[in-house]
Amino acid sequence: MSDLGDGTRVVRGGDEPVAPGAPLRPSPVFAAPYHLGEDPYATDFYARPGHPTLRVLERAVGDLDGGECLVFATGMAAISAAVLAVAGAGDRVVVPSDGYYQTRAFGEGELTRFGIEVQQVPTLRIAEVAARGDLDGAAFVLLETPSNPELDVCDIAAVARATQAAGAVLAVDNTTATPLGQRPLDLGADLVLAADTKALTGHSDLLMGHVTASRSERGQQLHTRLKAWRDRTGNGPGAFDAWLAHRSLSTLDLRLARQATTAAAVADLLADHPAATGVRWPGRPGDPSYELASRQMLRMNGVVSATLADEAAVHALVRASDLWLAATSFGGVHSTVDRRAQWGGDAVAEGFVRFSCGIEDTADLVADLTRALDTLV
Repeated sequence: MSDLGDGTRVVRGGDEPVAPGAPLRPSPVFAAPYHLGEDPYATDFYARPGHPTLRVLERAVGDLDGGECLVFATGMAAISAAVLAVAGAGDRVVVPSDGYYQTRAFGEGELTRFGIEVQQVPTLRIAEVAARGDLDGAAFVLLETPSNPELDVCDIAAVARATQAAGAVLAVDNTTATPLGQRPLDLGADLVLAADTKALTGHSDLLMGHVTASRSERGQQLHTRLKAWRDRTGNGPGAFDAWLAHRSLSTLDLRLARQATTAAAVADLLADHPAATGVRWPGRPGDPSYELASRQMLRMNGVVSATLADEAAVHALVRASDLWLAATSFGGVHSTVDRRAQWGGDAVAEGFVRFSCGIEDTADLVADLTRALDTLV
């Protein structure tokens, strides 16, 4: 389906061949064990290593990413599987120092316990570090671009060339961009992963993650290793969550389009308003990441960041707003505000805010946010 448009692929991805009388989207298959035949491995036999509802979702997401997909119970389950399927005691893993803070916590709290060295590099410096050859000897390199929450963009192709030369596996956390906004496998990455809890499923009602391996020989070896890891650790999702994710995927193209339109308007509003500073959105001309994002990304996302005066200003903004809700996570249909310093994992100011633009009317969201911002000055 790679020759079809985004809207068609997200609606039709993973579909079975048309059969008269069959539903357009099959219901989830609720089963743990299945009836066995003479050859127990010839059909489904137990849901932990895979089940029919999961396979159609993996086909759909794999088609969007351009590789072979494995779905996991959460985004962190996907990240931990990708790392631990590759790295072992004595290996070095490189992670972004300014990416999702739980990834760093996983490295510091768990990987080091298993004798894995964890090196942290800022998103904006990793291409430079790679060019110097400082990735030599690393087993696994993780990028997150655009980074969460500061929205810096890294040159995936440049880092991919360096990791290939160094013999390291390159994985890209594509949560913010989604497969419609960026295709890291096409740029040379070995793995692409995401927390599908966020924009990919987009309705804030399930937890999920995935890892997609490239279709290269090395990518297929990684896929086999990851599949064995998931089967043995039991990190796959159940049938209902897989069905919800596949259902929600159908609207991804439409949701991203509205969210990006709103994000552009919100970024302009914040940049011109005296209550906000340090506005970041990779799609805005003048943003430090704009030039690279314009070349590397296929479309922009719906997340904007900015800094208000302090913690009190963020609380006042939420109280004054009717449409912007205080909530963590991002990429959902509701527009939300998240003061990142409250979680203690990001090196940001107390008033740093991640705005996640939902799918409400852009004009309504801008008008409401304008009124709320005006109360701060």
